[in-house]
Amino acid sequence: MLGNFLIGLREGLEASLVVSILVAYLVTSGRRHLLPRVWAGVALALGSCAALTVVLGLQARQLTFQTQELVGGALSIVAAGFVTWMVFWMATAARSMGGQLRGRVDATADGPAWGLVLVAVLAVGREGLETSLILWSNTRQATGDAVGEQTATPILAALLGIGVAVLLGWLLYRGAISIDLTRFFTWTGALLVVVAAGVLAYGFHDLQEAGVLPGLHSYAFDVSGLVSAGGWLGTLLKGVFNFSPQTTWVEAVVWVAYVVPVLALFLARVRRPVPAAGH
Repeated sequence: MLGNFLIGLREGLEASLVVSILVAYLVTSGRRHLLPRVWAGVALALGSCAALTVVLGLQARQLTFQTQELVGGALSIVAAGFVTWMVFWMATAARSMGGQLRGRVDATADGPAWGLVLVAVLAVGREGLETSLILWSNTRQATGDAVGEQTATPILAALLGIGVAVLLGWLLYRGAISIDLTRFFTWTGALLVVVAAGVLAYGFHDLQEAGVLPGLHSYAFDVSGLVSAGGWLGTLLKGVFNFSPQTTWVEAVVWVAYVVPVLALFLARVRRPVPAAGH
């Protein structure tokens, strides 16, 4: 699933960059003895993300169908909000992230041991928690309406993206490769706006399934006779664009109302020149 792969790649690379900056700064500043605190914070952040994913999965299975759809719809809307915030934040923060992290390290390195652990937890955990929620929402959309109907494919796609991100982060740290991060986050950000639109639209579809919103059987278009939801083309379109052969008017309006202004604002943001020093 391209959407899950992109999210895993992008969020994984963000986390890898954070860790590589922290490690490189401690090593070059002669504070290698503080590295265990960073790794402890990374482990704690990853453990918290894994726990959140497990809790979401276990709790969802205990809910009625209507409640599943209500919770799933609400979390999908929240997940779309996370994706939107993420792409806009990285459109500008990538240029100053290193300096901000080094400042936090300097402020906490000589303090209590938990200070640097907390820096690593907050820096890595933010990406991890966002990823857990987004992937949980994306996975259930890609594999069925019921929360429990999940397959390994979306998870494997996300893990593949994270694995590639970790490898890229390590290669960047070792100086083996060089990536234009601004261009990378621009292209992936534009693609993720489309992914977020699908997540948001499907969240509203879930609310229709739950009976909160009307129009469940009022379709903007119905191409199920041409594109089978269970066929290879339907599965591909669902995984990449969250496309549904039977798209309700609510879903269609939400998708367009999100993509048009958000993509325009995002492209305007990344094209904005960097302010000169002192301004």
